[in-house]
Amino acid sequence: QYFPGNTLLHRLDPRTKLLGTVAYIVALFLAKGIVGYAVLLAVLAALIAVSRVGLKTILRGMKPILVIIIITAVLNLFYTPGAGEPLAAFWIFKIYPEGIWAAVYMILRIAMLIACTFLLTYTTSPILLTDGLEKLLGPLKAIRVPVHELAMMMTIALRFIPTLLEEADKIMKAQMARGADFESGNIIQRAKAMVPLLVPLFISAFRRAGDLAMAMEARCYHGGEGRTRLRILKLTRADAVAALI
Repeated sequence: QYFPGNTLLHRLDPRTKLLGTVAYIVALFLAKGIVGYAVLLAVLAALIAVSRVGLKTILRGMKPILVIIIITAVLNLFYTPGAGEPLAAFWIFKIYPEGIWAAVYMILRIAMLIACTFLLTYTTSPILLTDGLEKLLGPLKAIRVPVHELAMMMTIALRFIPTLLEEADKIMKAQMARGADFESGNIIQRAKAMVPLLVPLFISAFRRAGDLAMAMEARCYHGGEGRTRLRILKLTRADAVAALI
């Protein structure tokens, strides 16, 4: 989703935001200890405040990955070895202080990583994302890499994620109205119940892809060669300051 606005984060060049997002993700995986994560959390909080997107919007977007966060935290909690005596032990599972810290750090890492990428898409339109990606990957044209097509594909994928989620919700509600049950049973039974949902969802996705391709051909789309842009990307002093920070 893109939330139009005129904040400092919205006005930054998409290349600056893309490189900043990559740098933030790298810093997340290199961070060690409370101080490192506290600094990165403070930076993220400042970015959310500047963007004026709202913390509730960020948290609401994290609901689909809540299960992944929980599973990852549990695995780190039980499978991180410790040097001393375990705090608790039952059957083959042992909980060490190192495991607790590893679980906490992993939760923070995944949550902040997702929140950072949300800010990128919330404050940058798909067209600007495409232009920014194409500019950053521009040097690869020298070795005949189809940079424009790759950037377009990535942007289209981002653009249609909300559409496919909405389509899946409609199909699920329609099947539940006809007696389908997606909530009862164990994990394996729930996974099997999702198969009838995936088939029409894939058919709908391929149909949308075909319609999009026909619409692009009808408008004489032929790639990036000779193509002009409505907005010319220009790095400003604000971009230099943001990149330095």
